[in-house]
Amino acid sequence: MTTSTIPKLDWGTIKQQPRRDVGEAAYRSWLQPLELLDSPSPSEVRLSVPTKFMRNWIETHYGERIRTLVRAAVPGIAAVEMVISSTLYRDEASNPASAAQDTALAANDPGRGHIPSYNPVIPAQPAANDAGDPFALKLDTRLTFENFVVGKPNELAFAAARRVAEADKVTFNPLFLYGGVGLGKTHLMQAIAWHLSKHQPHRRVLYLSAERFMYEFIKSLRFKDTKAFKELFRSVDVLMLDDVQFISGKESTQEEFFHTFNALVDQNRQVIISADKSPSDLEGMEARLKSRLGWGLVADIHPTTYELRLGILQLKAETLHMPVPKQVLEFLAHKITSNVRELEGALNRIAAHTMLVGREVTLETTQELLRDVLRANLHKLSVEDIQRKVSDHYKVGLTELLSSRRARDIARPRQVAMYLAKRLTTLSLPELGKRFGGRDHTTVLHAVRTIEQLLDTDKGIGEDVRLLERLLQQ
Repeated sequence: MTTSTIPKLDWGTIKQQPRRDVGEAAYRSWLQPLELLDSPSPSEVRLSVPTKFMRNWIETHYGERIRTLVRAAVPGIAAVEMVISSTLYRDEASNPASAAQDTALAANDPGRGHIPSYNPVIPAQPAANDAGDPFALKLDTRLTFENFVVGKPNELAFAAARRVAEADKVTFNPLFLYGGVGLGKTHLMQAIAWHLSKHQPHRRVLYLSAERFMYEFIKSLRFKDTKAFKELFRSVDVLMLDDVQFISGKESTQEEFFHTFNALVDQNRQVIISADKSPSDLEGMEARLKSRLGWGLVADIHPTTYELRLGILQLKAETLHMPVPKQVLEFLAHKITSNVRELEGALNRIAAHTMLVGREVTLETTQELLRDVLRANLHKLSVEDIQRKVSDHYKVGLTELLSSRRARDIARPRQVAMYLAKRLTTLSLPELGKRFGGRDHTTVLHAVRTIEQLLDTDKGIGEDVRLLERLLQQ
């Protein structure tokens, strides 16, 4: 028998490194279960995964990243292999047998290939969210209503989330929160979960990502245990599903979610969902499911304004107990407009630099330290930013700007907005047409050519466009 060894590798530390990049949900679903196994030689690393499905997914999405991290930690490592730890799957790996045969073998041998059923129901005590279940999503203690900065772009979503969390009875069903990356959807979702677990511990709350929902559904099919899956998901009082756009194009998963959704709503159980787009704009989603998702209250979280970004930075600085000059906070609020995560990340970097180097925070050191972030944000102007700025400049409502009205006092600002969007973003004409109320690309092209001609003949239009360009590029 060959003596096995384990390379001198701090695997626990290594697998934590990509956690922030991939996100908490993806980390807990795919990377956290990986464990270090005995290896045939010091130059090889073997990692165990529970199932073949997980191994294939991890290999496809994270395999190269894992190998890079392992070899950086121990340069002598020649090979990194992922091994299915379950006996049931070990048989399949060496001799491709059908799922039915494997499942039958497992049924005849209770100790063979058993994988515990998934149960991420949030218990009464929030601190125990992960107890006994390595796959349960642990809530972030910082993501509460008290730590959410409210402004005009997110006030409706915040009010709706608070109302649902505080209500004894179902109010809006479902509550559908949507918005771009890093604008606060997950913060509000977790804030609801925290509030419910603290003030209504008797209610069974299930909070997970749509990716996790799909994985559990596939696993239930694999082990022919769909009954347990249905009983779990249809017996909760509150179902919270984050990033539902992930199941777009996955017909079987959508089918199961459709029936789960209907079962919960019919029992007057609360459903709360988040996505990056409104229900009607979710591509690859069945029409009947889109219709169901739009039944209740749909609340949009708009891109942040300068005032909201400044408020977020002030709260973050107070949390870090770090004195930051007002001009630095104002500078960051002006320059980093992409999303809240990047904004907070910039302040974290400044705080770390101050603590490690001991230098005072100044505008000059901030510009030097965040050179890469500031450069990247120069190119992240969105169509929505342009529409809002044009709307404010011409005193035209944003709804009117995107409407089908052809009155001159509406049509001309709309054409200016289209011209600026074509000039200051990288979107194609068809993509811009969609952003302007679902118009055809020829409409956008006509608007661009019209404004180009007016720049030479209409002094007022020329001044407006130049002013708006300066404001948008500040």
